[in-house]
Amino acid sequence: MDLIVGADGWAQFGAERCRCAVGPAGFSFDKREGDGATPVGAWPCRMLYYRPDRLSAPRTGLPTIALKPEDGWCDAPGDPRYNRLVTLPYPASAETLWRDDHVYDLIVPLGYNDAPVVPGRGSAIFLHLARLDFIATQGCIALAFIDLLAFLENADITSRVVITART
Repeated sequence: MDLIVGADGWAQFGAERCRCAVGPAGFSFDKREGDGATPVGAWPCRMLYYRPDRLSAPRTGLPTIALKPEDGWCDAPGDPRYNRLVTLPYPASAETLWRDDHVYDLIVPLGYNDAPVVPGRGSAIFLHLARLDFIATQGCIALAFIDLLAFLENADITSRVVITART
């Protein structure tokens, strides 16, 4: 099942329509590291990471991996592990995945700029949990907890997040 994300702040999967958050710069056909934009395209759902200290692994057809406190994601374009999972502390810039807030309690890395990785084209494009006020992400797509769980229940390795520039 695909999750279709439109420019109007809403997403749809199957018959379900739900609110979503995207990057503060909106959508981009030319994503760059740190631009705050969400990349337009159809991006495969690679796997699911979850915080085992906060919740059980949800039902999903995606490969599921428990996060560890030392997990990070490299966002340094010049590093050989750019746009990849790394172990913290890491010698280059890397985002911490084990966060104090709850937005990364569930993370689906999307198949954006990963086959092959192109330095500077953007990293850490995830489907994750939205903040209560649906504040903008850094370029990711974020859903409410109940909506993300509903999507994950029907998701598998053929599922994609399809980001359109249309409403």
